[in-house]
Amino acid sequence: MKARQAALAAEDKKASEIVILDVALASGVADYFMICSAESERQVLAVQEHIDQALSEKGYRLMGLEGIEAGVWVLMDYGDVIVHIFKRGVREHYGLDRLWADTKRVPLRRTAASAPVSEPKRRPAKERAARQRG
Repeated sequence: MKARQAALAAEDKKASEIVILDVALASGVADYFMICSAESERQVLAVQEHIDQALSEKGYRLMGLEGIEAGVWVLMDYGDVIVHIFKRGVREHYGLDRLWADTKRVPLRRTAASAPVSEPKRRPAKERAARQRG
């Protein structure tokens, strides 16, 4: 799903408060909104660039881009998915989360292929040596 791929790309750049809203029944504009927050203008732009790169690699075409100059609210239009990247205080000011509160939230579960690989837990060396001896 394109919106989930955008969310994972935003997560890669440490965006926070990432949500995907299913707005298909409530909006004639798109099927999904992906909304996330960033701590600074610089991070807003880094998230935008990474999402654009990740989605273009999957063959998705960016149809519109707004707000890049100010860097406090960037809107990326992918047709059926609209990506909103907000600087933290700006997100609260505009309140898209409240405006679309009655829409369904899509879970952000990672697939097994995209989940980070964690190292297995290992016992301390002394404990392993003691177990081997006896």
